[in-house]
Amino acid sequence: MLVFTRKVDEAIVIGDGIEVKVLRVGRDSVRIGVNAAPHVPVHRREVYDQIRAANAAAAASSTAIPTLVARLKGKVPAAGTS
Repeated sequence: MLVFTRKVDEAIVIGDGIEVKVLRVGRDSVRIGVNAAPHVPVHRREVYDQIRAANAAAAASSTAIPTLVARLKGKVPAAGTS
């Protein structure tokens, strides 16, 4: 991990298009600003973790659908039959 020391209104640049700037320093927190192109996703870590968990759950359920369909075939009458 690369560690920087910055003061208020000082920034670091990541690559060609991301700037992280210290806006305010409080007793228990630091307010930072992130300038990035609109196509670059920027999330707080806890939000990013929730997105990853939701994506993993969606992927797992989508792989289960063909299995469920195969199990249901023959158990559910076709439309128009009794």
